[in-house]
Amino acid sequence: MDYLWTPWRYAYVSGATKTDTCIFCDAPKQTDEESRIVHRGSHCFVILNTFPYTNGHIMIVPYAHLDELRKLPPDAAQEMMALTQQMEIVLRDLYRPDGLNLGMNLGKAAGAGVAGHIHMHVLPRWVADANFLSVVGETRVLPESLDVTWERMRKALDGAAT
Repeated sequence: MDYLWTPWRYAYVSGATKTDTCIFCDAPKQTDEESRIVHRGSHCFVILNTFPYTNGHIMIVPYAHLDELRKLPPDAAQEMMALTQQMEIVLRDLYRPDGLNLGMNLGKAAGAGVAGHIHMHVLPRWVADANFLSVVGETRVLPESLDVTWERMRKALDGAAT
């Protein structure tokens, strides 16, 4: 029998990283590299998902700690959608996916890992990217480290701004 060890996931599956603070409120207080923020806007920021489904899995997060989309002020909602559109361009260029998933999980029952702070997921997908290992083994194999993903995204976003 073969074993694939993923010790970095232990903190996630065991809840060992849970604190009384909000990860999305804390992230902007760190450097971009420490927090893996790839872009800071006026009302929202773009951050890599620490436990991604695929390489390039990002989240667009408002700075305001809100638990419902309807509470998001219109200017922040507009920026969130504009950043979603921009990240669609960046992800299509960087990863050449067959498609993209966009989505929000509002509330714990809906699957939100951080139920108290809304955020939009944007992630590239490829035909047949769900294989035996991820479906049955509940393990994901990602060919690119988060540090490399962060650097590629920053470079792409810096190039888009000029």
